Amino acid sequence: MVLATDRCHVLGDPWGDRAVPIRFEQPVESAGKLAELAVDGVVAVGDRPAWIAAMAAERLALPFHPAKAVEAASDKHLARERFARAGMVTPDHYRISKFGPPRRAKFYPCVLKPMGLSASRGVIRADDDAGFIAAAKRIGAILRHPDIERLAEPRNAFIQVERFLAGSEFALEGLVTRGKLRTLAIFDKPDPLDGPFFEESIYVTPSREAEEIQTELREAAQRAVTALGLDHGPVHAEMRLTAQGVFVLEVAARPIGGLCSKVLRFDGGVTLEEIILRHALADDPRFAGEALAGGVMMIPIPKSGIYHGAAGAEAAREVLGLLDVIITAKPGQKLEMLPEGASYLGFLFASGIGAEQTLREAHRRLSFDIQTELYITKSVD
Repeated sequence: MVLATDRCHVLGDPWGDRAVPIRFEQPVESAGKLAELAVDGVVAVGDRPAWIAAMAAERLALPFHPAKAVEAASDKHLARERFARAGMVTPDHYRISKFGPPRRAKFYPCVLKPMGLSASRGVIRADDDAGFIAAAKRIGAILRHPDIERLAEPRNAFIQVERFLAGSEFALEGLVTRGKLRTLAIFDKPDPLDGPFFEESIYVTPSREAEEIQTELREAAQRAVTALGLDHGPVHAEMRLTAQGVFVLEVAARPIGGLCSKVLRFDGGVTLEEIILRHALADDPRFAGEALAGGVMMIPIPKSGIYHGAAGAEAAREVLGLLDVIITAKPGQKLEMLPEGASYLGFLFASGIGAEQTLREAHRRLSFDIQTELYITKSVD
């Protein structure tokens, strides 16, 4: 395997992974560099890497999602436009500039979304003019953060505004082969996501919805894949079931993010990673059925501040059905809650049909030491 990642080309091999250094803010140049490699398949595990991988795959004549489809999937406004043209049910939407947002929205309640961010970062609900103005200013500040501005992405100059639609949310993990979607897992999101922020926490599979609802979710995801033009590789879809039907929020041209994929196991102990790698090399990897029952909790950040440590991990591991506790936050790390934040404290993994209760009990046993950041100024006479 050959790994390519966003890294300074001047460094030797600081992590010992023999990675090919590329720059995510230079997608065309990075794709050209990857196209010089002798490889038999291409896999990407993030939104920005997926676009680079798509361009490289086109130059190498390897199966992958088309670059224009990946670009559309990663742009909230462009994706909505493609969904609408394909006759899919879509919420009212439009976009505004982050530099000079209007004083009121065209409709309420609405949700404001940064065009190019993920993991619910910067997503805020507004119910009136005051809330709309405050949300637009807050998102504008996020988009002016140095770690975002350095990417120099044109879409980050805009904010998507969509009508808020009440309902339950679901995620679908799938694999596309020549445009046809095969569902690997449907996740329920048992916690309500009604705003003002939209922090995701628990995913459990299989879905507890009736089979006809699950069929609607699968069909909606397939329509979205077709509308975007995605053709070969993993996809991760986010959907909301409302009184008006299933609305596809987004379809990312990549697998589920973070460490969440650890919860997905298939017959014979096959992992999601094995399925994706085999699919990159051949059209039909052999595995049976959808994922086995389980769940994952992305441990939310309870308050902003400096992380000092966690307690209760061993007690959490004693909960029947819990598979693992992984704390990814590091002592001394600055943590931010949503909508500014872009990370979690860690992950909990559980198996079986009672995974949701297992995750909640394990989380209850954890405690985190997060100290408020202090700013001290010194006066000089």
